[in-house]
Amino acid sequence: MAGCSLDDTRAEFCRNSTEATKLKLVSIIIILASSAVGISSPVALARLFAKSPAYTNALLVIKCFAAGVILSTSLVHVLPDAFAALADCQIATRHPWRDFPFSGLVSLIGALLALLVDVTASSHATEDATNYVRVGLEEVGKGVEKQNSPSSAIADVACHGHGHQGEEMIDVGLDGLDEEERLVKLKQRMVSQVLEIGIIFHSVIIGLTMGMSQNQCTIRPLVAALAFHQIFEGMGLGGCIAQAGFGLVTVGYMCLMFSITTPIGILLGMLVFHMTGYDDSSPNALILEGLLGSLSSGILVYMALVDLIAVDFFHNKTMASNLRLKKLSYIALVVGSASMSILALWA
Repeated sequence: MAGCSLDDTRAEFCRNSTEATKLKLVSIIIILASSAVGISSPVALARLFAKSPAYTNALLVIKCFAAGVILSTSLVHVLPDAFAALADCQIATRHPWRDFPFSGLVSLIGALLALLVDVTASSHATEDATNYVRVGLEEVGKGVEKQNSPSSAIADVACHGHGHQGEEMIDVGLDGLDEEERLVKLKQRMVSQVLEIGIIFHSVIIGLTMGMSQNQCTIRPLVAALAFHQIFEGMGLGGCIAQAGFGLVTVGYMCLMFSITTPIGILLGMLVFHMTGYDDSSPNALILEGLLGSLSSGILVYMALVDLIAVDFFHNKTMASNLRLKKLSYIALVVGSASMSILALWA
């Protein structure tokens, strides 16, 4: 189609399956390593300096940097790519894609879905925390009736948590916290998990796109750019995971999932191409990339603005009472946004 292809000579030189495969295999190793370093660094530092007096403030600053990275990822990387995919001349000239801005609509749907998950999870968290307090009080009451000794009943609840019902509902890591602290911690855990889902969507799209591409001119600059991309994105997610206070096994699982998602996406893309000869620039591939990217962008925008930035700058007691910390956190937010935005020059 006229106006839709590159110069024939350059296209022939760039479309080299053998060289593209070599570059993709190298990129798998590089991206795996950079992803692991990015996401594990904040988690490791948080555990190392957990007893430091400045630990809470440092974690807030890291989280604000993370929020900037995630916001920039969604608005500067993911959403423009989704718009570009659906605006391709192979798509934009066809009905219904030429008649309606589907990228914006699907992003809106993603944000609304994230809100639905947020509201539902928050409601369950509130209910769980209320049940926790109720069960604890019931245990104390039973101790008074049976032993006429409130102190022994309270000690039993403190040492063993609560009854069997409570043990099924609440993680051991949340024992010993008051109701407000439990709600905050449960909220942080939910935010980390939803963030990882949104980022995994994005990572799978990146991996599949690179895996199916046979254009070495496109892949070569992407390898270095995506390595830095994964480091910053990993730091963003790692900062949220560190603050959520998950157990060691859960932290390891979440770090592993983030680290391997893009490499697995690349391998899947290579497999799909070799089995079907699927063209990453075909209309169906562009539509799928555009819709998934838009959905991912909507989720990430909501999570960055509502669950990270708004919560820390407007509802965090530590930041509200410390103007210097608030300024430092804002600077970290801007630096995170700028760092990720600059990478858009290459990826």
